[in-house]
Amino acid sequence: MVLVTGATGLVGSHLVLHLVMQGQSVKALYRSEESKNRVKQVFEQYLKQELLDTVFWVQADILDIPSLEIAFQNIEYVYHCAALVSFDPKDEEKLRKINIEGTANIANCCLDFKIKKLCYVSSIAALGDLLPHETIITEETEWNPEKSHSDYAISKYGAEMEVWRAQQEGLQVVIVNPGVILGPLFWEDGSGEIYQKVKKGLSFYTKGSTGFVAVLDVVKAMDMLMNTKVSGEKFILVSENKTYQELIFAISEVLAVKRPKYYANNYLTGLAWKIDWFLSFFFGKKRVISSDMAKSLHSKDNYSNKKIKKQLNFQFNRIDDCIKQLN
Repeated sequence: MVLVTGATGLVGSHLVLHLVMQGQSVKALYRSEESKNRVKQVFEQYLKQELLDTVFWVQADILDIPSLEIAFQNIEYVYHCAALVSFDPKDEEKLRKINIEGTANIANCCLDFKIKKLCYVSSIAALGDLLPHETIITEETEWNPEKSHSDYAISKYGAEMEVWRAQQEGLQVVIVNPGVILGPLFWEDGSGEIYQKVKKGLSFYTKGSTGFVAVLDVVKAMDMLMNTKVSGEKFILVSENKTYQELIFAISEVLAVKRPKYYANNYLTGLAWKIDWFLSFFFGKKRVISSDMAKSLHSKDNYSNKKIKKQLNFQFNRIDDCIKQLN
């Protein structure tokens, strides 16, 4: 039997569906009954409602060891998808606790319960920093602790360290580093928020770039890696490197809404995060854009997917095709 943490999130819910479609026995962790409704919507989205009854649900929290010890009973393989995604500086403590401490708990349980293999869902945010002569980020790019990183990036990098620590203690592990994950239904949080913002009408765009990937490609790659002898390695999961302008314009077309008209330069995004900080500090408004995020909107980051392609002969879906399926 396999265990999936974060089973009610975008990646976790699609992974649970993918695994049960393969005939695997799946135990899925959830925190509230309400959160399970999103998984039901995913199964309905792909017309697989009848498979939902085959999932064995366990209410547990990755920060609660006793609940994890119950969940780990009779488990052989673990997919750790649970995480907090936030770029609000106020969430620094939560990010470290959930992403680092929570991953440490999962890794320790894997060791205690003699789990055969762990697959951890990290992020491209946890990858290294380019040197002046380098142009593309790979799995071998080294992390520079002296450079500025978001609290989210630091928490995911710290979580990876817990996974590598467990590997040194004898656990078979594999890490995937997805780009910005695109998929249906989850429009209220994480990467899905961009759909809602475009739908409501964006006025500005930026020309920074990053890596994007379809959620179906992420879960397919995870399943394939867990069914190989590959261990002690990490894999970038990026279908294409696109500018935010290209992505937003493509989503606008699919949603049949107006494209944003104005280019937001460094000055405008810098002003935006300062105003956002002011509203948060004096009026308690939830942060929408941080200093790190403002910088990233102009950063032209390019990621290599050669390793996963070569190792598994993996073929990614085109991002434009993924976007067309979102409406």
